[in-house]
Amino acid sequence: MNEARSFIVIGGGVVGLATAWTLLQRQPTSRVVVVEKEDRVAAHQTGRNSNVIHAGVYYAPGSLKAKLCRAGLEATKAFCEAHSLPYQTPGKLIVATEPGEIGRLNELEARARQNGLDLRRIERDELREIEPHIRGIDALLVKQTGITAYTPIALKLAELIGQAGGEIRLGQTVHDIREHHGGVTVVTSDGEITADQLVACAGLQSDRIARLAGLDVQHKIVPFRGEYFRLPDSRKGLVRHLIYPVPDPSLPFLGVHLTLEIDGGITLGPNAVLGLAREGYAKWSINWHDAVDAVVFPGLWKTLWRFRNAAATELRNSALTGGYLKACQRYCPSLTLDDMQPHPTGIRAQAVSKTGEMIHDFLFMQTPRMLHVCNAPSPAATSALPIAAMICDRLASAA
Repeated sequence: MNEARSFIVIGGGVVGLATAWTLLQRQPTSRVVVVEKEDRVAAHQTGRNSNVIHAGVYYAPGSLKAKLCRAGLEATKAFCEAHSLPYQTPGKLIVATEPGEIGRLNELEARARQNGLDLRRIERDELREIEPHIRGIDALLVKQTGITAYTPIALKLAELIGQAGGEIRLGQTVHDIREHHGGVTVVTSDGEITADQLVACAGLQSDRIARLAGLDVQHKIVPFRGEYFRLPDSRKGLVRHLIYPVPDPSLPFLGVHLTLEIDGGITLGPNAVLGLAREGYAKWSINWHDAVDAVVFPGLWKTLWRFRNAAATELRNSALTGGYLKACQRYCPSLTLDDMQPHPTGIRAQAVSKTGEMIHDFLFMQTPRMLHVCNAPSPAATSALPIAAMICDRLASAA
């Protein structure tokens, strides 16, 4: 991209902001406009996640997820250091609590080593020594896993965009997108914007934004609520590492875990409960447009049937906190109901195909003048900067 061009970026989450900033770094004379429907950046997934800097334990070696996560691990830490943003690297312990989990732990270790991670096996006695409140028979220590706060990262990116001459337009809902010979025109609640190219990083609304642009979208974004609890201040210091259970490979999510926060607090979660509102964070939120949109999609029912037992368990544990607690007491038996204090809920934008398959890797749709990020699953926040670089490469090749 040698000549000055103009770009519209839809979405003020960390991926959209990282993309806008990268565009301005690569081509300082370009015009970049970020369009965000909320009155602030990082309002949804970016500001409502576990704030983990993932290392890439779970991802198939050679997959896009694995490559982007590994690059993002280093890039996120470097960005924090360069801009005096907080981060720590306490490491993560994946804890086996029963013999049947040892084989899965071995498989995770082999996969993580192929992904180039710094690992160490922790046996029962050492686990008891380094984490007295954690019960387990074996564990895998992933030393590079870190923690940060992604909202301050997003705010810093927004500041850098402004300093570089970019523009962030808040409170503007996108109503139409038209691709034409001269570029792309976006119709918002505040008027029209035209640019040479468009990038859509719309998260929970990504499928709808792609359809607005006339793309043949075959999947649907299904919202899964991730409910968290925060331990009381009296429990600070309960653990020194992030504590994760050994995941069940037949299930799409990792299971509830203990996560350290930058302020010294500890969160517990998330679970994964089907939501009836893409952006409804209060318990039992219903948005009728979102609900109808989901229930008429055949892929949703195929997914729910495939994971019917897990879905029933998650729903029960959401309604009855005691069940949620029991899942955590498997590896941290000293936790009590009094420890489970309220914490903001997150919503995961899960892309699901018409056949009911959950799409677990990144999904992009591209035309000559547009690139839509249709699925940016975890570790998208960790990987935001290398995702942005890849997006910019694709835009350059299409220009």
